[in-house]
Amino acid sequence: MNQTRRNVLKAGGGASLYALLAAAGMLRPDTALAADWNQKAFEAKNLKDAFDALGAGSRADSIGIFMTAPEIAENGAVVPIGAVSKIPGTESIAILIAKNPTALAANFDIPAGTEPSVSTRVKMAETSEVHVLVKAQGKFYVTKKEIKVTIGGCGG
Repeated sequence: MNQTRRNVLKAGGGASLYALLAAAGMLRPDTALAADWNQKAFEAKNLKDAFDALGAGSRADSIGIFMTAPEIAENGAVVPIGAVSKIPGTESIAILIAKNPTALAANFDIPAGTEPSVSTRVKMAETSEVHVLVKAQGKFYVTKKEIKVTIGGCGG
């Protein structure tokens, strides 16, 4: 059988299955969207507003949060950042960047029973402190690190 024909049949089968599930009501477009998306937090222009929108008005420094990020980011358009929480009962991990146009770069909900470890790539406008905020058992903990940016990523 021709490889192109196989690819077409695979794609057609997947699309048919998707349409069938949607028609049966098992797959709804509104469930695919983030119903709990915190728009106010993602639109916050500074750290204080972002922390407040996340409900983290008061937070404690923690040695139980481990951030992996470069000391110097040669290109601010692609800065790899990872975070691991050793705090029991971690519910969410957020990454905030102080000098970005919007402070909250990412927010991850951590399901119970999973390892609280995340990694992503963010844009950084300029050299800035990066904060990792962890919510665990209703309390907030934070750690931070300064990352130097040599080439701007957010319009720079």
